[in-house]
Amino acid sequence: MIRRLGWLWALLALSAPAQALAPERAPRLAAATRDLLPSPLPQPYSASADARAEVRAARARSKKSGKPVLLDFGANWCINCRVFAAVIELPEMRGWMARHFEVVTIDVGQVDRNLDIAAFYGVPQLRAVPALLVIDPATGALLNKSEVTAIGGTAGVTPQQMANWLARWTR
Repeated sequence: MIRRLGWLWALLALSAPAQALAPERAPRLAAATRDLLPSPLPQPYSASADARAEVRAARARSKKSGKPVLLDFGANWCINCRVFAAVIELPEMRGWMARHFEVVTIDVGQVDRNLDIAAFYGVPQLRAVPALLVIDPATGALLNKSEVTAIGGTAGVTPQQMANWLARWTR
């Protein structure tokens, strides 16, 4: 019997590392549409915040925790930015986000503030907000260069689609 199950143990041993590297699924969100998000929407972007210091601190935490840094470039005048902020503040998302990301919310003003931070990571121009940069914890490299505005450019993205997009960058 033990010999017969040997292949099963071998298969399980080989699949364990792959499962460890697979992204964790996003939580299932009760808010199926933007209209079902809590109102009023948050206004998380602060013109007085020291974004550079916050990014440095998040990078230091990221190196220790192994979690990627999520740089959320946006503004309070931008409804899509505020919707994204509401999604990551949902009760279903709050703990999940804390387990998977070091989040920094960065105010872009009228798309004229803190742009040097995005440029440092290889994004010289923000074409839409929110612009989300996922930074590798070990190398500091931008992981999602071709998808920086995947959520920001379209008003039709649902809360669940936002959560699923974030899950792609987890380990």
